[in-house]
Amino acid sequence: MENTEKLANSKQVIAYIAERFPKCFTLEGEARPLKIGIFQDLAERLADDPKVSKTQLRAALRQYTSSWRYLYGVKAGAVRVDLDGNDCGELEQEHVDHAQASLAESKARAAERRKEQAAKNGDKKANTKEKRAPKSNKSTGNPAKSRPAKAKNTKLEKKPAEPRRELKAEDIVVGKDVNVNMGNGNMPATIVELNKDEVRVRLSNGLTMLVKAEHLSS
Repeated sequence: MENTEKLANSKQVIAYIAERFPKCFTLEGEARPLKIGIFQDLAERLADDPKVSKTQLRAALRQYTSSWRYLYGVKAGAVRVDLDGNDCGELEQEHVDHAQASLAESKARAAERRKEQAAKNGDKKANTKEKRAPKSNKSTGNPAKSRPAKAKNTKLEKKPAEPRRELKAEDIVVGKDVNVNMGNGNMPATIVELNKDEVRVRLSNGLTMLVKAEHLSS
């Protein structure tokens, strides 16, 4: 029996309509501008589909068209497409200007959130250091025991961690080679998709993953 369970969220709806209409919607890379009135066409095509409602379609389209990769695709010379991938006319300049303004505003908000998060993380680290009690020096009565400790400190000082170069908002673009902070080390990757709060990257081994922008560096 065919599975008719209703889709749970906008991300699932976008994946579903990209599967149904691959010449119009895409899940990776730069998205093509959509035909004006695409919602009505989509609602008619999926009117008898039990998996998705009009309300879900409307919310999913709003999320799709406000994503960074869609706004990147709304540029001078680009052509709108319908559900079957047919050309529906070149974009008007006012629509291009509006998309560029929306993209700049969204990037600015994302950069501000990253700064706030970085400040919070800095405060947490500072508080953790303050709570740590200093270790008592037990080497006064036996100076011989203190020598190995000095040797360890010297070794640590010779291997400083390589500083991370945090990306600016304007540097986070599709196709850019970056490093993904993976705990104790970095992994080379390439940006393949941009969203409001997360970035999809492709690692050197071919796998893709979603990461926060603050975990990327140049």
